[in-house]
Amino acid sequence: MHIVPIASGKGGVGKSMISANLAIALAEAGKEVILADLDLGASNLHIILGTTATPRGIGNFLSSPGTDITSIIYETDIHNLYFIPGDSEIPGLANITQRQKKMLTKKLLGLSCDYLILDLGAGSNVNILDYFLLSNRGIVVSAPMLTATLNAYLFIKNIVFKLMWESCPPKSPGRTYLESLKKDGTVLQKAHLPELIAQLRIRDADSHQMLKSRLDRFKPRLIMNMLEDPKDADRAQKIRRSCLDFLGIDLEHLGIIYRDDFQNIALNSRIPIVRYKPQSVLAQALYRIADKLISTEDEDETPLFDEEYYNDTYDVASTEAMMDFETKVDYVEELLSSGALTQGELIETIKLQQFEINQLKKENQLYKYKLTQAISQGFKV
Repeated sequence: MHIVPIASGKGGVGKSMISANLAIALAEAGKEVILADLDLGASNLHIILGTTATPRGIGNFLSSPGTDITSIIYETDIHNLYFIPGDSEIPGLANITQRQKKMLTKKLLGLSCDYLILDLGAGSNVNILDYFLLSNRGIVVSAPMLTATLNAYLFIKNIVFKLMWESCPPKSPGRTYLESLKKDGTVLQKAHLPELIAQLRIRDADSHQMLKSRLDRFKPRLIMNMLEDPKDADRAQKIRRSCLDFLGIDLEHLGIIYRDDFQNIALNSRIPIVRYKPQSVLAQALYRIADKLISTEDEDETPLFDEEYYNDTYDVASTEAMMDFETKVDYVEELLSSGALTQGELIETIKLQQFEINQLKKENQLYKYKLTQAISQGFKV
């Protein structure tokens, strides 16, 4: 069973849309897929998936010890695809206990299917980090906005620091060292991970070896969503450089997806985009990512990728961004020539997109100002 956790450092970047549609694409390719809504406390995956409300979900399972998890696994109208819903209406579900988390994890790992896709919440809640680490090759979803790229890096940073903490047993010299750093929050905030690892090696060789082993297996992947222009694909390189420079971690690029108004129509119609408009640029990008997952499923869980491999994934993503953009332009030209889209409608669409771009620019300027202020006060992100 291939476990595919899908998370994001920031909400609103299309994480659940990607989870649902990738699950469908894999099922259509003949893979048996279980899609679990683990966005506990804010679960809405059933809406994107287009399924009817279910009487029971993860919340009911957690609150009823001894319940068989198969009782909350539902068939969908898509062959090979099964769904485990969440329960956003149950108070406190986002803050499950350690015992509940262990029980749910054990049951999930005991399932039988080709792919178990975990749609996780946004942010760096400890439960999200734990479920993301059920696989060494989880997927982080980001978007070209500055806030999204920054939070994608911070999410991976939190994962790496969690690995470091867990690699040092309680009362070990390594744990004592980390606890001393934790007392001064600014130290870890400005920490350069390779330097911390070097210090850990000096102070606690056993913990250092455990951490090195886990980091060698940790191979996160990135999807850049909501592109407007081919240049937006370059934002992925900024996340990668930050991960390399400050964490010593490289990031595989799994693919790009353009923003598409068809997604809003599909969502309002409660039809997944790959079913609503399978030939759209957005849907084809999702199918392409599903193909990449399938093509690498026979690899060992801990592949030894080199720099050339990682570079190739970013080169491929840049090429995909150019090709998909040309496809979008050709589609608009086809609509204009056929009369299906008038020049007036095209102008209105461009105006709307320009307005959205201006709003994003204002958001970026505000965030840059806040970053400048933070740095001037001695903090480093």
